[in-house]
Amino acid sequence: MLDLKWIRENPDLARKGLLAKASRFDLDELLQLDSQRRSLLKEGEDLKAQRNSANDEIATFKKSGQNQAAEARITSLKTLSQKTKEIDCKVGDLSLKIDIILYNIPNITHESVPLAEGTSGNRVIRSWGEPRNLAKPKDHLEVGKEWLSMNWGSKITGAGFPVYKGFGAKLERALINFMIDLHATQHGYTEVWPPALVNRASMTGTGQLPKFEDDMYRLKDEDYFLVPTAEVPVTNLLRDETLDEKDLPIRFVAYSPCFRREAGSYGKDTKGLS
Repeated sequence: MLDLKWIRENPDLARKGLLAKASRFDLDELLQLDSQRRSLLKEGEDLKAQRNSANDEIATFKKSGQNQAAEARITSLKTLSQKTKEIDCKVGDLSLKIDIILYNIPNITHESVPLAEGTSGNRVIRSWGEPRNLAKPKDHLEVGKEWLSMNWGSKITGAGFPVYKGFGAKLERALINFMIDLHATQHGYTEVWPPALVNRASMTGTGQLPKFEDDMYRLKDEDYFLVPTAEVPVTNLLRDETLDEKDLPIRFVAYSPCFRREAGSYGKDTKGLS
């Protein structure tokens, strides 16, 4: 989720980024709601200060025996308290509206990313080696026909799920170990093994919710979600914590299974594997 303070300070950049994402998000509406909320917050704080002052006056009146004055101040205090409560409710409603808008804002691309439709704006940043020129390149299913089985996966789960066997299973395990060992031993990362289930706050913290909730797998009887990537639990390890600059950067590396629906994506250019 984007930071409202950043949006407030960089409205032109936000508009540019949202245009690149073809977002229908109304930035002016968000800024207007934010302005209303901040105005009400100040009004509420002023009323609470008056309420505290009135309480002090009531105590003084009672102490000096001015009971009639105290009763009159108590009556006015009830009106003040009711108004304060109404403002707090309005602030809560505005905060909810702001949160809903913020939660649905797509990530804004970096200013260096070219704006283009589809893949036309893609550019090569760096490359290594020379690509092989294959007359009839094989797809992944043909290459892996000896060490993965789509039939077994279809039988025990459903279409699109492979079962790796023999060399395929060994290769999967080797790649996982290689990735984690490389980062943990050569790049200063701390290896973690997170749970495959996370709560709603974690999914919201990394942007999967609320916008993509229908693409996630959720437990029927508990508000837990199967992780779509290891990014979700790892990113949330330090959620809501304040870090000292001297402790940065903090690097974690993790492997996890990934559970998410890919409606309309895999199979577009090739037959995908779930």
